[in-house]
Amino acid sequence: MPLSEHEQRMLEQMERALYAEDPKFASALEGSGLRTYTRRRVYQAVAGFLVGIALLMAGMVAKQVWLSVVGFLVMLGCAVLAVTGWRKAPKPGEQTGAPPHGRHQGRARRSVMDRIEQRWQRRRDEQQGH
Repeated sequence: MPLSEHEQRMLEQMERALYAEDPKFASALEGSGLRTYTRRRVYQAVAGFLVGIALLMAGMVAKQVWLSVVGFLVMLGCAVLAVTGWRKAPKPGEQTGAPPHGRHQGRARRSVMDRIEQRWQRRRDEQQGH
């Protein structure tokens, strides 16, 4: 069930208000900084994984089991962060990141509206199924 015209107008007003009030936050929501953030998070997780390996090896050399266990846990946590960060990262052409304006505004808004409509439809289907 698509959104009514009134709901679409309300959503568009909220989007415009968000862009007018805090354009930096709005562009972050749009995805401009998302790819950079997730890429940085993956790099940090890889660096943490290497630190975990160093702790594991240091624990083995110093015969300190607790240090090896800490190193292993650091490696495990960083591996999970890297994998989840990599999965969440948008594909290079997936999101432009620029706030919609000009002739691209309709296309960007339409994609937002399509996603909202899909979510709305999924929720209604789930509610009818239960």
